[in-house]
Amino acid sequence: MTPTAVCVKRSESQPRESGSQQPDQAAVAQVAPPSLLLIGNPNVGKSVIFHWLTGRYATVSNYPGTTVAVSRGKTLLAGQMVDVSDTPGLNSLLAGAEDERVTRRLLLDTDQPIVLQVADAKNLERALVVTLELGEAHRRVVLDLNMADEARERRIRIDTEQLARQLGIPVVMTIATQRWGCDQLRTALSSAARPTYRIRYPAPIEEAAERLAQALPNAQVSRRAWALLWLAGDDEARQWFERAVEPSDYVRLAAMAERVRHQFRLPVGVAISESRLRAARAMAAEVTSREPTSDHSALRRIGRLALHHVWGPVIALGVMALIYWVVGVFGAQTLVGLLEEQLFGRVINPAVSTLVRAIVPVPWMVDLLIGEYGLVTMALTYSIAIILPIVSVFFLCFGFLEDVGYLPRLVVIADRACRLVGLNGKAVLPLVLGFGCDTMATMTARTLESRREQVIATLLLALAVPCSAQLGVIFAMLAGLPPAAGWIWLTVVTTSFFTAGHLASRLVGGEPTPLLYEIPPLRWPKPSNILIKTLGRVEWYLREAVPLFVLGTLVLFVSDRMGLLAILQAWVSPVVVSWLGLPPRAAEALLAGFLRRDFGAAGFFAMRHEGLLTPTQVVVSLVTITLFVPCFAQYLVMVKERGWKTATVIATLVTAYAVAAGGVVRWVLQSLRVNW
Repeated sequence: MTPTAVCVKRSESQPRESGSQQPDQAAVAQVAPPSLLLIGNPNVGKSVIFHWLTGRYATVSNYPGTTVAVSRGKTLLAGQMVDVSDTPGLNSLLAGAEDERVTRRLLLDTDQPIVLQVADAKNLERALVVTLELGEAHRRVVLDLNMADEARERRIRIDTEQLARQLGIPVVMTIATQRWGCDQLRTALSSAARPTYRIRYPAPIEEAAERLAQALPNAQVSRRAWALLWLAGDDEARQWFERAVEPSDYVRLAAMAERVRHQFRLPVGVAISESRLRAARAMAAEVTSREPTSDHSALRRIGRLALHHVWGPVIALGVMALIYWVVGVFGAQTLVGLLEEQLFGRVINPAVSTLVRAIVPVPWMVDLLIGEYGLVTMALTYSIAIILPIVSVFFLCFGFLEDVGYLPRLVVIADRACRLVGLNGKAVLPLVLGFGCDTMATMTARTLESRREQVIATLLLALAVPCSAQLGVIFAMLAGLPPAAGWIWLTVVTTSFFTAGHLASRLVGGEPTPLLYEIPPLRWPKPSNILIKTLGRVEWYLREAVPLFVLGTLVLFVSDRMGLLAILQAWVSPVVVSWLGLPPRAAEALLAGFLRRDFGAAGFFAMRHEGLLTPTQVVVSLVTITLFVPCFAQYLVMVKERGWKTATVIATLVTAYAVAAGGVVRWVLQSLRVNW
């Protein structure tokens, strides 16, 4: 059956949705809203609007049960302070990615919010799909057509008055980065209304949606929205129905929904999405006019080249190399060197040490603050002097890629290569940025769509992606050996990467996520927009990640005072000597590698410099330390992002594999009697 859609503007004489309760919109507008949700497609300027609304009263936290961050703040509306939430980008209520599901939960679970939908004025059709869904979700909406200046540059004109009449809601055009139209937007929020434009779906879907809606008890959101989600095969909607209706009714409704699905050649969700898209396209065509423009602008040419089957990968490699240099060299080496060695090493830590020794009489408290595992000398030095500059530079680069619109192109180009390890193209940034700092890259793995992909990416980062600081020491050790030593190390690490990714993709539950990505046009970056996003993300790091370093340092301090670290070193020494064939002192280097990866590599470098390692032992030690358990900071972030059970399992598997791989390399080299 071929789905068809008829778009109908509901007038006052038309009946309202069966079973739903719609209070008078004028009366609703007089009541101060309990909360305000910013919703819209990705990269439309929500963060800029959020910053304008909330000013400095912003906080960032994860949505409960997820690793997706939601910015929250307050603003003055209708004479009262109102809670504001800046939600992750949403392309449809038929959400696939975790960040989209978080936005949908906020939308459907929040008690009668006002929804400020921020849209890209250049892409009205895409925005209207979400607007129509908000109407089906029975929410009061104000539509903000942002980036009006970019629409004008493309000779796009939108009749906002006609669009407002068609939708039955306030429509405002803004340029958020210039604060143009923002005052009118704030005024419009007091007149938020429920969209009155209703889509008619193919007859089987309409009939089933009506029957499903009638079976539901009163709900704070539209029964029609829940019904359509369940028909589309959404698992959360199915669970919601299962809780909301009697078991016997649920069985009957599930059978009916299944019969409807069998009537369509394609999934019902596709038929629903196509109907919404046709409705949005028809409405956008009615209110939009375009003057002829040249299609030969520099940005358009670059945008096409970035997706070319030959030039696209070349440009992607260049972008990745540039990001690696900025993050891995400038951030991880230059900035970290200035902060760690100059500021903390020569100024802050000596001053704090002198002060602590002068005013703290208890020796163990002195060690707690400024000792080997001190809160100042380790926790703050690691989190502020080492990780913060790397994270800040990465967030700046990421914000730039977002703002210019190149990120979707990079994802598409990298998709085929990432499929080899069970991921899609969105994983390219965390994996490449791991060569700058694995800790920071593990945090960025939250941008991947499913838990399955987040776990696989975290595993690969922990196992076979050495950070830039570690790479520097590794290359220095290989410099004095024949080229074959470097090729052996690279072959083992690369093989481990692809083998682990392939096995993990088969063992970790869930299906691969298809890459569904809209490619926006390239645009000139707005420095203010990039800066606002970067500052918000840095604030999140300071609030969420720094306390973990403090907690982890306390654990290490207690373990050291109780003698557990010394016991651990004595316990691993036989494995190091008998299986890996390394000197007993190598156990110290491996434990140091857990504290910080380059510390472990540096320990082996010192042993090599002192003549304590043969060429074979150098190769074995480098393979082992590269694949060895993630550093302490990365483990803490893994705990935060994936939970302590998953983090511990990954760390255990990685450690076992590293030791096994090192021993196998030693056995092979000795069996072949390689003459260096």
